[in-house]
Amino acid sequence: MTTPTEEAAAPDAAAARPRPRPARRALDELSLRVERADVGEVQLSGDWPDWLAVDRQAAFDAFEALPGEANRLYTPYIDLRPAQLENAGLTPSPSSDHVPGLLPDGADGLLEFEDGNVIVSALSDAARDAGVEFTTIRELVERRPDRARELLADGTTLPADDKFAQLTRALWTQGVVLDIPAGVRLALPIIIRWRVAAADRALLSRTLVRLGDRASASLVEEFVPSTNAPSTGGQSFLAGTLEVILGSAAELAVASVQELGPSTVVFQHRTATLAEAASLHWALAQLGGRLVRSRVDNTLEGDRSSVEQVEIVFGGAEQLFDLTSYTRHVGHDTTGNLLSKGALLDRSRSYMKGLITIEKSAIGTDSFLGEFGMNLSKATRAVAIPSLEIDQPDCRRAAHSSSVGPIDETQLFYLESRGIPLDEARKFIVLGFLEPVVARVPLEDAQERLRELLEAKWAAGTGHVAAA
Repeated sequence: MTTPTEEAAAPDAAAARPRPRPARRALDELSLRVERADVGEVQLSGDWPDWLAVDRQAAFDAFEALPGEANRLYTPYIDLRPAQLENAGLTPSPSSDHVPGLLPDGADGLLEFEDGNVIVSALSDAARDAGVEFTTIRELVERRPDRARELLADGTTLPADDKFAQLTRALWTQGVVLDIPAGVRLALPIIIRWRVAAADRALLSRTLVRLGDRASASLVEEFVPSTNAPSTGGQSFLAGTLEVILGSAAELAVASVQELGPSTVVFQHRTATLAEAASLHWALAQLGGRLVRSRVDNTLEGDRSSVEQVEIVFGGAEQLFDLTSYTRHVGHDTTGNLLSKGALLDRSRSYMKGLITIEKSAIGTDSFLGEFGMNLSKATRAVAIPSLEIDQPDCRRAAHSSSVGPIDETQLFYLESRGIPLDEARKFIVLGFLEPVVARVPLEDAQERLRELLEAKWAAGTGHVAAA
């Protein structure tokens, strides 16, 4: 029996009771509306060749057949509730691809896009004279159709078990080719800049990078909100690939900075196949977006090939970051060093998942995978799942490590004992935690820009005004 006081309080108690959270949504339940007819419409909108239609249809078949997540270990950590893409329509193929522009200082090439349309296209004389191909896929199809078909026709550079890599393969409308001949070594970086502005639009793109034997280059990817981005409207969807093939003794450094707006859903797929003695360096920074899903696949086929990969997340508000890394060792004496780091503010979340596979043929492998999360508020959540699959016991090293927790109190104590205020000490520790990617950005302006972005995000998330 309740008392009058309890009865009076009951409505208030009911009002204060938290509402049930909506059910978790798996990858199969992505709200982006796509159907088989869209493949034909994309094909017609760009007047693409018939062989590409065959490849698109094969990819869409795979998209429909595949589960949202092939790895059962990772399935519980997928949540697409933040993605509201019911009204997002596919961006049609662009009408123009060649827009000459000025080449920025310190770079050998620039392609800049606004919602899929080229707004700047530039390549240095030195790179052009060396035979470097840096252009859109459309332009390559028109000028060198045989080479375009060689690069695109079989779709083997994308993971066959990933549902949304196959969706991008089926419905992409814009793409980039960076093709560097054997022996060419570019002294300055190549820049690809994607500006995303339109609400309720879905842009799918592919970037193909090929380096011949003994070639060398560095690539800077930038994903930025457009200055013309609307202040209102629904979410936008950006799905992009970066498909790398390195010849013998080729060297490539890739730095990517993603700082898109809070209403963008981002799916990124990066793949790399390395021949003998080839080396690849990934430096990936994830700062923006509402929901970000990133997958990196490295296959070290050649003997003595090596990959170094660092991916950082700096999350705030209610951002969600889903990072997955697969590295497969096939050749002898291959080396992998992979690191994922996440610093989380407010109510943001990160899932860092990784698998190193050492095949029976991979004698002498040296491979390490580390995943580390730093929770900067009680409402954040970081999950780290590193794993190994070893079929060759003769390894130099096969190891993984992970940790999730707050800032180390001993580090704070040390800095405070040196006269540094607590807030500044926290900032130094967090930004130092993320510095490994910043230091690997090959373009000085982009490096400074990334540091400014990290400082600004720290200031916004902690309520402090950034220093002028």
